[in-house]
This record gives sequence, C-alpha cells and structure tokens, in this order.
Amino acid sequence: MTDELLNHRVEGPASAPPLLLGPSLGTSSALWDRVAPELAVTHRVVRWDLPGHGGCAPDLIGAGATVGDLADLVLALADALGLGRFAHAGVSLGGAVGMHLAVHHPERVESLAVLCSSAHFDGAGPWRERAERVRREGLDWLAESANARWFAGEFTVAELLRDQAGADPEAYAACCDALAAFDLRDRLGDIRARTLLVAGREDPATPPAHLREIADAVPGAALVEIPGASHLAPAQCPGAVLTALRAHLDGARHGTAVRREVLGEAHVDRAQARQTPFTARFQDFISRYAWGEIWTDPTLTRRERSMITLTALVAHGHHEELALHVRGARRNGLTPEEIGAVLLQTAVYCGVPAANAAFATAQRVLAEEAGQPDATGGTGGEA
Repeated sequence: MTDELLNHRVEGPASAPPLLLGPSLGTSSALWDRVAPELAVTHRVVRWDLPGHGGCAPDLIGAGATVGDLADLVLALADALGLGRFAHAGVSLGGAVGMHLAVHHPERVESLAVLCSSAHFDGAGPWRERAERVRREGLDWLAESANARWFAGEFTVAELLRDQAGADPEAYAACCDALAAFDLRDRLGDIRARTLLVAGREDPATPPAHLREIADAVPGAALVEIPGASHLAPAQCPGAVLTALRAHLDGARHGTAVRREVLGEAHVDRAQARQTPFTARFQDFISRYAWGEIWTDPTLTRRERSMITLTALVAHGHHEELALHVRGARRNGLTPEEIGAVLLQTAVYCGVPAANAAFATAQRVLAEEAGQPDATGGTGGEA
C-alpha cells in the first residue's frame, strides 16, 4: 500500500459490483472479518482503514480534520481502484463517511448502509475533550472502557482491542476532531441513495434513537434493529448484519435477473446502456421494487402477473409498454390465444377503443415473433 492512499483490502471477483466497508473509530478492517468474506461471494469488497489505524499511514489527516476529509480519502481510493459508482457500508465514523459521500457525491454512491452511527454524535464537547486527552496521554486510558463501549455482555474481540491500543494517537485524535465537527441533520433529506440503517439494541454510543432519526429523514430508508448487539454489531452479531446487508445489497441484483427473464436480455441491456446519473435511481427502483419484490412474490405465478400487467397497460393506454409485456407474456408461457382472451376481457372493462388499439399492438408483436407480416396492416379490429 502507498502512504498516499488509505490502507485497504480487496476481496471478491473483479467484475462484481463494488462494495466499500468502513470501520469505526479505534478499529481496523478486522471489524468486518466475520462478514466481508461472505459479502465477497457476490461483491468486490474493499475494506478501508482510518488513518493511523490498522496498516494505514497516520499523516493522511491532521488536527482539525473533518469527515469530509476522510470522505475525500475514500474517493481517492475508489478512483485509484477504478471504481465509479459503489455501494458503501460503514460503522460509526465509517457510517458518517458514507452519509457525507451520499450527500456531497451522490453520483458515486449506488447504495448506502449506516451501522451503529449518528448524524451528530451528541455534539462537539466530549469529542474535543477526548482528542485533547489522547494527545496529552496517549490511548492506554481508553482500554479500560473499550469493552463496555463496544460490546454487550461478556463478549469481546481481542484483535479489535489491540487495534485501538496500537492506533496512532495523533491520527486517532484527528478522527475525534472529525466527529466533533460532524452534524449532517439538516442534509439528511438530500440523501437519494437506497439507504439501510442498522442499530444495535444495546449500543450505548449510538443508541437506536440515533438511527431512527436518520431513517425518519432519509427518503425511503429502511431501519433494522439487532437484539443483543452493541456498537460493533458486525463483530458481535455477524449473522444478523450479514442478513440485513444481503437483503439490502442483493435486492436490485436479483430483480435485474428476473427483469431479464421476463423482458429479455436485449431490452434490459438497452435500458442499462441509456442509464445516466439522472435516471440511475429510477432504474434501481424498478429493478429492486417492481422486479425484485413484486414479480418475485410467489402468491401469483408469472403467467398471472403477465395477464394482470397486460390489462393494466391496456386500461391506461401505455401501448409501448404493452408491446414489451406481450413479449414478456410469451416468455412467461402465455399462448397467443390466451393473450387474445385477456385483451377481449379488457374490451368489457376498459372499453372497446382501448381494446382495439391493444389488439393492433399485440398482433404486430405476435406477427414479428412468428416472422410474419402483420396481416391487418396494423389494425386490430373494427371498433
């Protein structure tokens, strides 16, 4: 690693969607040891260290540092690795970095997970006091309270305790300066990335109320509270954290697969090729919600969903979408006769003119599929 970049560890296939994992103050990338290898099955996971923590150079930040300074270092790392848009998940200070990126660099953040963190960390005073004492006395005095701050019950992780003891005092104090200056409450509504909040029910440092505050302000955010977890939830409750992150990260990916199965590879490829930063969130919404949640609900079969979709599109006169879903209905097993029966039903409940136009659209698509000319010249019937 160079002294100009954050120390980091990369896991997972180079072609997989990138996921950056940020640590909390006083820990290293080891915080993610029980979660990252599992996430790396489906993602290119990049764990990064704070300056002066783990194997990271301490002089990347100095006194008076801000969360924005740390976010700039994360962006520099992403640029060096050739990562454009990425998912980000971070604990405590790492979560604050992720929120800053989502507010100030929305074009880079595909999705956001904020674990055991806050939009303000209870004000500047205690963090300034801690920074001053660390600069004066070092870090040994923090060892006595580390377990109570980080873990619930008798649980402990010796490696993480060693991380804190081995951190560079000046860099640690600079991170305290960043926490002291951090207050993003008035900008939470600007976050547009798909967002997950994870709270530890036993967390004394950032209690669940801090995560609820963020969830209430970020449009569409989801909140998960983990019983038995304290501040370092990925270490103490890795299974619960992994479950929450997988659902958050894989929803769009699974939806895209279903979308391809129904609408066809060529259509989805064209849609993704036309995607811009302006339309990216809408494409994510379609893949995650429409295809990843609604179309995968086993209550109805895909055949049934195609019939309902055709009816709705006829009712609203969405002829371009109707053509797309006639093709999808064929992929879902409907015969031309069944599609015709659906459209005939729409004549009763949606109106004859709507059904007339729908028959024309469907006949054109079915003729193209069969490699035949449209014998009606584009007219589905006489109204």
